[in-house]
Amino acid sequence: MNYRERFFNAMDQKPVDRVPVGFWHHFFHADGSFVVGQENVDGHLKFMRETGLDFVKIMCDGYFEYPFSTKIQTASDWGRLKPLGKDSPYVREQIERAKILCDALQGDRACLYNVFVPFTVIRHSTSSELVMAHLAEDPAAVRRGMQVIAEDTIDLIRGLMEEVGCDGLYLPLQGAEYGRFTREQYDETVRPFDKVVFDLAQYYSDYNIAHLCAWAGDKNQLEFWRDVDVKCVNWAVSIEEMSLTEGRRFFGGKTCLGGFDNRPQGVLASGTKEEVQVYTKQLIRDFGTRGLMLGADCTIPATIDYERIRWVIEASEEMGA
Repeated sequence: MNYRERFFNAMDQKPVDRVPVGFWHHFFHADGSFVVGQENVDGHLKFMRETGLDFVKIMCDGYFEYPFSTKIQTASDWGRLKPLGKDSPYVREQIERAKILCDALQGDRACLYNVFVPFTVIRHSTSSELVMAHLAEDPAAVRRGMQVIAEDTIDLIRGLMEEVGCDGLYLPLQGAEYGRFTREQYDETVRPFDKVVFDLAQYYSDYNIAHLCAWAGDKNQLEFWRDVDVKCVNWAVSIEEMSLTEGRRFFGGKTCLGGFDNRPQGVLASGTKEEVQVYTKQLIRDFGTRGLMLGADCTIPATIDYERIRWVIEASEEMGA
């Protein structure tokens, strides 16, 4: 069974010869800034070549901050935003990165691209404090701003799926932390824009993954996302205190991705080879081999030794089907 077959079989909950494995990390310069351009492409290719992972999640490094058409200082500024358009560098450069990597990797690996929903975009591009203050002051203006960002996100997804031919999308969700929104507030302010992105993703592919992001280590009200419309769910098992087997029941039998704490203190980054492989095998014993992909709660440290990832793959191979 090759890498692509293994990925798609796991997503479809069909038999696999071994449980597939997928991790990812950001690519940084020494000063902490994102690596972009060809150097970013080269980083992805090196990562996949040296780890032997089953699928690639293409990172949107360098595009976390949305280049607003007007400076956001007051709540009313959100209402003055205009879409960047499908030919903007923000959209085109991400499509071009994905095209280069898919052309290089898609022959034997499934390729997914990371796409943020509008609420996540505005948090990354300003701050959580500013967004929440402006929502309290003028929620209608902020929602108009998110609608503009949704329009550009639609153009991005169309390019990724129609021009590039990505196999699916990796879709992080945020905003369900305890104390941020009530269910009613989330449903009114955030979910409509989540839905725009997820509906379009599902229109193009059945092989999308929802990432339920435990932002800054904060637990989420997972009930907000229980019925998320994708085949596969990835959440922070170590922060949410919900194991893979518990999550499979909670999310209605969906395929599950994860199992490893992504933080430096987690077994992946700090354990011995024996500890990593014992942990890997126990995850598989507890869950079974169908509908499981091993990965992390979120992005792993960029400085991690790639040998540690190979330990996980070796353990999965030893467990087999």
